Amino acid sequence: MASLFITFEGIDGSGKSTQARMLADRLKADGQDTLLTREPGGSPGAEEIRQLVLTGEPDRWSVETEMLLFNAARRDHIEKTVDPALADGKVVICDRFVDSSRIYQGTTRGDLRAKVDALHDLMIGREPDVTFIIDMDPELGLKRGLARVGAEQRFEDFGVDLQETARHGFLNIAHQFPERCIVIEGNRTPDEVAAEIYVQYTARIAELSSRHA
Repeated sequence: MASLFITFEGIDGSGKSTQARMLADRLKADGQDTLLTREPGGSPGAEEIRQLVLTGEPDRWSVETEMLLFNAARRDHIEKTVDPALADGKVVICDRFVDSSRIYQGTTRGDLRAKVDALHDLMIGREPDVTFIIDMDPELGLKRGLARVGAEQRFEDFGVDLQETARHGFLNIAHQFPERCIVIEGNRTPDEVAAEIYVQYTARIAELSSRHA
């Protein structure tokens, strides 16, 4: 099978990180050479930037500064991790990618979507092959996010209003990019969600294969 770039998106607490890991484990068990990574992060330089943007007070950075930091992390991640893995024929599964920037920097706290897209086109120039968007009730997602152990909860600290806006933003992304986005109902057990994702993944792979035949 040829290389494939798969991303997982959704509001904080939606379970997307768990589902990215579960799909990676399933594909590895199937014998596929698979790399699980994340954003911001996924390379040494990008992980350093992650600590800057995901910790501290909610108003630590302006949205514009945050946008530049995320792009710097993404560029390093693409150069050092994603592109080499895809060149080796691997399936790359990434927990968040540019769609999160389109929402959190481009939509929820201002009308900066055009700038996010322009920076992405200039510095990254890559879209995923498949994106799973885990749809989750915003209040439940916020409750899950705040219950996590650790300091990386800067975006959860913005509250339920941002969660609600982000949820609608991700659904709009799915409507805008129907050729790659698959919306998955997240208000179920992890195993139920994972089972549907695997079915949808298999169907999408068959579709992509026939499209490129």
